[in-house]
Amino acid sequence: MPLDTIALVDDAELLASVTRAAAALTRHQKPDGHYVFELEADATIPAEYVLLEHFLDRIDPDLEARIGVYLRGIQGDHGGWPLFHDGAFNISASVKAYFALKAIGDHPDAPHMARARKAILAAGGAETTNVFTRAQLALFGQVPWRAVPVMPLEIMHLPLWFPFHLSKISYWSRTVIVPLLVLMGLRPKARNPRGIGIGELFCTPAEEVKDWIKGPYRSGWGRAFKGIDVLLRAAEPLFPKAARQSAVAKAVTFVTERLNGDGGLGAIYPAMANSVMMFDTLGYSPDHPDAAIAWQSVRKLLVIEDDRAYCQPCLSPVWDTGLAGHALAEAGVSTDAACDWLTPLQITDVVGDWAVRRPGLRPGGWAFQYNNPHYPDVDDTAVVGMLLHRNGDPAHAEAIDRAREWVIGMQSSDGGWGAFEPENTQHYLNHIPFADHGALLDPPTADVSARCVSFLAQIGISNNDPVMARALAYLRRDQEADGSWFGRWGTNYIYGTWSVLCALNAAGIAHDDPAMVRAVDWLVSVQRDDGGWGEDEESYADAPHGRYKESTPSQTAWAVLGLMAAGATDHPATARGIAWLAATQKANGEWDEAAYTAVGFPRVFYLRYHGYKLYFPLLALARYRNLRRSNIRRVEVGF
Repeated sequence: MPLDTIALVDDAELLASVTRAAAALTRHQKPDGHYVFELEADATIPAEYVLLEHFLDRIDPDLEARIGVYLRGIQGDHGGWPLFHDGAFNISASVKAYFALKAIGDHPDAPHMARARKAILAAGGAETTNVFTRAQLALFGQVPWRAVPVMPLEIMHLPLWFPFHLSKISYWSRTVIVPLLVLMGLRPKARNPRGIGIGELFCTPAEEVKDWIKGPYRSGWGRAFKGIDVLLRAAEPLFPKAARQSAVAKAVTFVTERLNGDGGLGAIYPAMANSVMMFDTLGYSPDHPDAAIAWQSVRKLLVIEDDRAYCQPCLSPVWDTGLAGHALAEAGVSTDAACDWLTPLQITDVVGDWAVRRPGLRPGGWAFQYNNPHYPDVDDTAVVGMLLHRNGDPAHAEAIDRAREWVIGMQSSDGGWGAFEPENTQHYLNHIPFADHGALLDPPTADVSARCVSFLAQIGISNNDPVMARALAYLRRDQEADGSWFGRWGTNYIYGTWSVLCALNAAGIAHDDPAMVRAVDWLVSVQRDDGGWGEDEESYADAPHGRYKESTPSQTAWAVLGLMAAGATDHPATARGIAWLAATQKANGEWDEAAYTAVGFPRVFYLRYHGYKLYFPLLALARYRNLRRSNIRRVEVGF
């Protein structure tokens, strides 16, 4: 539909839309006041869960049958499995999905399996999968262990000054790697009671592949690290046995200290699954307290429906509750219950891994999940801090102040913020053979930094404060040539641009500031003919910024929220975006969104937050209604 023919929304329609959306969102609220929506990734996690059951010989046929329904249902027209809805073929996800379906009992000659095998072989075969996939295949004896880069267990003994140290990689990498080091060092063999193999997926038989750790290299660092891998491979058998045993003990101590009850190691599936396999490999009985709680944490991630099931990568209750709370606050709905649930989850008594770089800093953040005290993140902390501040209850003052102190202390020296770690910028480590995904680190990003600026500005930190001055300078430096900002944790330039425009507005930057004007011009330039916005996950690769084949509710909401933050409430593009949201709302007040609009690791791992299609459109519609009613016409909060 051409932009000039879109029917705009009158006040009565807008009020009705906001009312329906608020009612729809509150239907999902838990009795204790919090929200948690499904968090969906690609085929990889459900497939890995199936293989975990076969590694342990704890096969649940009924559950696996449901996972089989899910995996078959998301197979692409190209024959394989994508990393996100309607995406391109991905070799690693496809190999794991095929392996899991074969383990479940699908015959290799079934039409869907034959199509998958043909696509995998055409793409170069299972020998071209990524490092984590090859490690999984090595555990099942499908590839030799030389298919995996050398990561000696003795890494646990390396000093802080060494070029590679666990504190120099991201929290998610650290928690995944530590139990994996034990598996790679001890090299267990999956029980695999049905004897399932996938030799038919290799173009070259695995035992005949000469060099598994080969280019293309992204830099000279890659070639250097390849040489180091060759040397380590020759030297590793000569390492003292006592050093290896003490390294195992250090790894076990690291894991058990961070099990988080049924929250699991790092509260993310890959780390949790590796901890389960580590305990099994070390001979822990299934009913040992550590092994049992690790297994329970994995099972907690399952989504089981009537005819299908899948495994989530993690749970998102703090994030969902914080974001839903902002939408409800904008709609004039009480947030007392949400705030009362969030406040006790502030982490004030555990000094997490972040303290290696900030040893004198008091804890005061929130984690993303129900329980992950070693790994709070500043993004959640800023969102929750802004919500508590909006709520206005004086009882929250101490929590807000502790959050302020911790967020300020977590600022990196360049003025920005990473999600979980300060100064996590040893970029050469993204070129080690193990990091073929290029996502080993947690450097500062515009979207996270913007949220921190929004929080600090909302609670009254002046732009003259050195913390704010450095942060605003960072955001200005990070603006793209086209006027957008990169969105590390949401897709992508629309998400990043919305985030930064909110921050600049909260900091009192004039709406005619060149940075804001350029961002508004860019958002207007990528609006779709139907009035909405959408962006392809492939914008993390070579796809155009801010473009997609269809509009999505969450990305349209981000765009109009960004425009309103930049003072463009009365811009025709904003009105058309609001009209699109109102027109696509269903009778029950909700929206449909099949597209993935978030990311775990760019180009590697994408996410679909099932709550995004509910609370972001409500936030946008309610804000538009409020600004149209207001004489100020300026967004007065940071989010």
